[in-house]
Amino acid sequence: MPPKFHLTLLIHAHQPCGNFDSVFASCYEKSYFPFVDLLEKHPTIHAALHYSGPLLQWFEQNRPEYFEKLRALVQRGQIEMVGGGFYEPILVSIPPADQQEQITRMAAYLEHHFGARPQGAWLAERVWEPQLPSVLHSAGVGYTLLDDIHFLSAGFEPEELFATYLAEDRGKTVTLFAGQKKLRYLLPFGGVQESIAWLREAANAHPGGVAAMGDDMEKFGVWPETYQHCYTDGWLENFFTALEENSDWLQVSTPSEYRAQHQPQGRADLPTASYTEMMEWVLPTAVRLRYQSVLKEFAQRGDVSVFLRGGPWRAFFRKYSESNLLNKKMLRASSRVAAAPARRAHSQAATELLAARDFLLRAQCNDGYWHGVFGGVYAPHLRTDLWRNLIRAEELADRLTPGATMARVETLDYDADGANELLFTSPESQILLRPCDGATMAFCDFRPSHATLINSIARRPEAYHARVREAATRPTGHIASIHDQTRVKEAGLERFLIYDRWPRHSFRVHIFDPAKTQTAFEALELDEHPGFAAAEYHTRSSSPHDVEFSFEGPIPFLSRDGAESPKFILTKQFSFGPAPHGCEVACEVSLKPANPQRPAPRVAIAAQGTSPAELGSSSAEEAAPAPTIAIGIESILNFLAPDADDRFFQSGERKESLRFSGELPGPTLRLEDGWQRVRVILTAPSANSFWIAPIYTVSESEEGFERVYQGSQILPVWHIPLPTRKSVTVRLVWRIEHF
Repeated sequence: MPPKFHLTLLIHAHQPCGNFDSVFASCYEKSYFPFVDLLEKHPTIHAALHYSGPLLQWFEQNRPEYFEKLRALVQRGQIEMVGGGFYEPILVSIPPADQQEQITRMAAYLEHHFGARPQGAWLAERVWEPQLPSVLHSAGVGYTLLDDIHFLSAGFEPEELFATYLAEDRGKTVTLFAGQKKLRYLLPFGGVQESIAWLREAANAHPGGVAAMGDDMEKFGVWPETYQHCYTDGWLENFFTALEENSDWLQVSTPSEYRAQHQPQGRADLPTASYTEMMEWVLPTAVRLRYQSVLKEFAQRGDVSVFLRGGPWRAFFRKYSESNLLNKKMLRASSRVAAAPARRAHSQAATELLAARDFLLRAQCNDGYWHGVFGGVYAPHLRTDLWRNLIRAEELADRLTPGATMARVETLDYDADGANELLFTSPESQILLRPCDGATMAFCDFRPSHATLINSIARRPEAYHARVREAATRPTGHIASIHDQTRVKEAGLERFLIYDRWPRHSFRVHIFDPAKTQTAFEALELDEHPGFAAAEYHTRSSSPHDVEFSFEGPIPFLSRDGAESPKFILTKQFSFGPAPHGCEVACEVSLKPANPQRPAPRVAIAAQGTSPAELGSSSAEEAAPAPTIAIGIESILNFLAPDADDRFFQSGERKESLRFSGELPGPTLRLEDGWQRVRVILTAPSANSFWIAPIYTVSESEEGFERVYQGSQILPVWHIPLPTRKSVTVRLVWRIEHF
């Protein structure tokens, strides 16, 4: 009688740090509880279960009875708990010391709660790089699971994937299971008998072999319509029953059970890879569209399609500059925490240092760093949670490091893009200015509230936006695969498909035709001059409390009949300092001609707050009309929940929600966030008004295409006569307060 064939199921459940409590609860009711409840009723079905740390902590605090159910299954040998990085990081994106701590923290937690140290580890998003065997081995990991595409990309034949292999780096090894893509799609989307037939065919071809499947528990109940399919209609119970009925030739084993009885079949030297969909999502949009065409062309050529794969996970840092900035802030926070002096055990300082490390590890949770059907770079609440944890970690590290609470400025390539930034740090704030992008502010962290104030994302083309436009021409519907759905969560999403010219940074200077209106601003049709808005500025001087930048360029819309526009010098001077309950950031913008004219054209109307003499006219009576320009200093602020009562704009007695679009009078505008306990008061002396527009992205999620509020763009506008000899100056001040 031939040896039994083995089925190994490694089921992964995860909710990211910062996700809503209601999402945890809903997923528990729809998937986590009913899945394990069915396992309990079928004791011969063995499985490996992986839960990420944030989810385990939620169970411990909110559903302790679930822990009891899991303990009982572990004790009777039916399930094994699988380790990994505690806060579900992409291991290759974090420092080596943090890799080890993430894995060993999870192992210790599982051993404490379930009585056994895990033998295996789940790799977040199955992101693999060749150095990982030594990382995993050093952390006590015996095995992990990857997808078949990892092996096929290394030259394995499909029939070789019904066994385990050893991956090695610098003499250290880890056992690899090859997850079968066919099983990922059959379970639970294929018929039960179709799934059993596939397993029987594999068993006949590979006696004693193993078919492994590693995938999300959420697909059994949380994904659209799967609760009805898996539980109401009984697919999962029918599948477990079918496995039991075929136990004469099929054994459902945990990875450790199979590994204990079977030797690896040799080496597996695998390339950098993730699962197929992830390697497609990471591609730049234009490339992804071409890649999809190639996939479609060779859809029926399995001998060719195995050689087609997209890019490495790290390429998300190129695709989304916001992800790269967040990653580099995490790396810096890690080095700051690691450099903090060790403290006497059990002291207050030692407790705070441990808290700083926990905040840092939480901020390594992967979801906010990438985007696909499941990724969260477009989810502001997930990005915000990562930022808040990093702000807490850095603040504690500075407080515990002698001299680090003094105001300071550093010039460094913060985001590793080849251009230097200026980083200003004080007890109240940390601010990054980018001279190479219009001397704009990339982030502003307000430490008293642990709030990052900008935290928006550029609206950019995505490959699936074509499907959003197509959906507008036909009734809302969907197709079966979550990876190719056409669900639309609201009608008219196509009207929000507009794309930013620049990164969503603050204090960007717009110089534009004064005939433009707020409507043009919202539609990104100001046609502002790119030089003043986004060119590389020269840093004239800097100190811990101020910095001055300058740029010289023309104002093209002033040109008439092909004449060359004269050049102007724009100077931006930032100042930073403490203020009651917080701090203040001021930006003064001065514009003057590069080559002052003599005799100067006379000016009939002075800029608001600027005398005729300052503009170069000898008297108002002698003045002749001069061209008028509009200038604005843009603020980007994101207080997350646009419909919450405790978040609003206020101008005088008038209050508006964060979804407000329109004009509000100057010179003062107040924004308040009661959840983060922070308010920002914008003061723009002599500004005509504030133009305000919400920033909406259209992104893909498990439930379909959705509109997401990413903050507001706010532009105080000054209409001023063109300066001809002396400079004209406008000023914007942020007063940031904790309450």
